[in-house]
Amino acid sequence: METKIIYFTVNGRPEKAQFPVDCPAQDVKDLFRSAAEAGPHDILKLYNPKGNIINISPQLSPNSPHTCYKLEVVAADCNSTELAVALGFDLSSMEKRLQSLEKKILVEAGEIPPIVYEMKSQVESFREKLENVEHLSWLGLFKELSEGTHKPSPFYHKRTLRKTREECEHVREKFLQMSSLEVSEEVRQYLKTPTFDNWQWEDAEIMVLLQVMYTDLDFISTFNIELDVLQVFLYEVYKRYNNIPFHNFKHCFCVTQMMYGLIWLTDLRNKMDSTDLLIMLTSAVCHDLDHTGYNNAYQINARTELALRYNDISPLENHHCAIAFEILEKTESNIFRNLTTEQYKRIREGIIKCILATDMSRHTEILNKFKAILPVFDFCNKDHKDVLMMIMIKVSDISNEARPMDVAEPWLDCLLQEFFNQSDMEKLEGLPVSPFMDRDKVTKPSSQTGFIRFVLFPLFIELANLFPCLEQHIIDPVRKALDYYTEMEKALEREKQNRTQSENIKTKESTTAKETELQLENGAVLKRSVV
Repeated sequence: METKIIYFTVNGRPEKAQFPVDCPAQDVKDLFRSAAEAGPHDILKLYNPKGNIINISPQLSPNSPHTCYKLEVVAADCNSTELAVALGFDLSSMEKRLQSLEKKILVEAGEIPPIVYEMKSQVESFREKLENVEHLSWLGLFKELSEGTHKPSPFYHKRTLRKTREECEHVREKFLQMSSLEVSEEVRQYLKTPTFDNWQWEDAEIMVLLQVMYTDLDFISTFNIELDVLQVFLYEVYKRYNNIPFHNFKHCFCVTQMMYGLIWLTDLRNKMDSTDLLIMLTSAVCHDLDHTGYNNAYQINARTELALRYNDISPLENHHCAIAFEILEKTESNIFRNLTTEQYKRIREGIIKCILATDMSRHTEILNKFKAILPVFDFCNKDHKDVLMMIMIKVSDISNEARPMDVAEPWLDCLLQEFFNQSDMEKLEGLPVSPFMDRDKVTKPSSQTGFIRFVLFPLFIELANLFPCLEQHIIDPVRKALDYYTEMEKALEREKQNRTQSENIKTKESTTAKETELQLENGAVLKRSVV
């Protein structure tokens, strides 16, 4: 039986996992969870030598003791150990011993006897009874993604637009069971960087990370936000992001995470008051609520309900604001319910201003305002801060290219899928088709090179003029992205030229062959006529 050996460390302790190459995914996850002595609700992540999170699955690449992976419990239930100690034993250790026994039997006998599965079942059942919660599967370990790729399913856009009730309840249950986990300091610091990889985190885990952001910026204590109310708010937000290729809940998280990172990188906590920071973070969370995957141009040209309701003025952005405050109108999800009327008024005004600023038709207007005040920018000037807050959410909203390429490029695939869905619909309905969305005219590199040169760079550079520290964090990665897509564009052009030349040669050869054939036929006819 062919086996695979994986070397890794847990808390600096070297470990070795051996399993058959065709081992079920669940068994591999159980093996790593056992090695970490982790509880059923803890979140585990496996890091390769480069520090990137990789999937724990049977497809793990074999390594050596010199290139071992690192296994970490990045969010743990602090109460689980206390429970075990109080009872006088450690269920995780019991599971580890059972796993070790199972592995030994598997190597020696080639198959697992039913009694081992029965013992595993009894241990797990006992754990469930102790914790008195519905068993939550091995969280945060195995994503249904092939190693190193994060491409969206080609059928993704055909899924139901709205989330189903079952889907929402499942995520809510997981989130609530995970919400008391203590997230590791390493992940908390990672969360503050533009290099954060969203693809390795499930929706319930993402909600835990959003909760961490509100906690670590001291919003919970400063604004007297009850934790259970914040959790309901985050769940309601999750529900109102639709299952569409790009403008979905993961995009909401990416924009919020970039905003959160920028707040820390630029030391805004010491330059602006907490209310402004709360406005910016909450605006990012809510900025695309109930997006349908069709932009403002489509809404207006198709005369949709949103376009009629908002008189063709930023119909989507106005709708996102309306949904946000619809959620905040409910007492159980109103994270601002303990604020004064004046505080609430200021926050509502700020959130509306920020979300409306994400309408790209206002891009030049807002950027020019910012450029005009930059030479005399004053953090004590409310008008100046208002413009900065709009710039911050704009940068966060279109910041994917500032991320590592293996994180950013899959987002471009998602965006193009959404664009192509819209242009297909526009063609079907006889509406004007946006050239940059037409699948017959757009390539991946051509969609990015112009956008980076004429939209991203001018915006990012102006923000870096105010905060020079951002040069290395968002300007340099975007330069690399431009080089990457420029080279891709050249390669496609060369391929196109080669294909054209090849077709020309084939056409010429075909023409020559036909001419030769015709000459031969004419020669034969002439010969017969002479005879």
